[in-house]
Amino acid sequence: MTSPTNTGSLNSYLQLIGVRSLPKRTSPFDPGYDPATTESHLEQSAHLMSVLKISMACWQIAGEAATRKKIAAANRLGVKTCAGGGPFEVAATFGVVEKYLELCKDVGLTRFEAGQGFTHTNLKPAEICRLGEKIGLEVQYEIGEKHTGPMTPAQLKELIEEGKEWLGAGAVELVVEARESAQDVGLFDSTGKFNAAGADELVEALGMSKLMFEAPNKRSQFALLDHFGPEVGLCNIRLEELLRVEIYRRGLHSDAFRRDNLRPLGPKK
Repeated sequence: MTSPTNTGSLNSYLQLIGVRSLPKRTSPFDPGYDPATTESHLEQSAHLMSVLKISMACWQIAGEAATRKKIAAANRLGVKTCAGGGPFEVAATFGVVEKYLELCKDVGLTRFEAGQGFTHTNLKPAEICRLGEKIGLEVQYEIGEKHTGPMTPAQLKELIEEGKEWLGAGAVELVVEARESAQDVGLFDSTGKFNAAGADELVEALGMSKLMFEAPNKRSQFALLDHFGPEVGLCNIRLEELLRVEIYRRGLHSDAFRRDNLRPLGPKK
């Protein structure tokens, strides 16, 4: 079943005022919502979601029937699902990655996130990607650490090389770390200010289409959209904030309407 979309009067009006037709470039996350909440958001916004991340390790300790129900709802509505990177790091630390990936496949997930945000293990990108392919899962890789502060210029260059290796091995996307705060981590300094130059360096080296920037709050979401425009990939968006991000992306938010790179084009003359 394909995802729902606006095909009637709503879509006609948006076309009239020149709202851009955009690919799905937002990956929201479920940090442990109940199945009814997750399914309701999917029914409302599946047509706007690139991938739904079933985040952190919450899905592993929730009732298994509830976890399976949420993932099944996403699959039914045509939305890919991805396990967050934390459980992968735990599995890698204990040497049980294959068992973990088999679990992801068993509960219905379509993708997993690999990374070393809070652990240091000897990951071999080609080996991990081959294992994902064998089990039938896509791979995305998170670049950046959770506890070491903002990326320095030297770290940025290292992460670019790391990202290239994972893409070359078969990872479908790279995620730029920002945690749940977008402050003192990744591309954000201790005050939450966005490092636009660093983001540009990542895009130039790795490609906009392969990058998803974590943007967990309004300030980080708007900063990335203001800087890059509507094509930028955003993730770590709470389900209840997805529509706010998408109206901003389309220039329908009052702050975005003032920006030439986001504002709707207006009726055709």
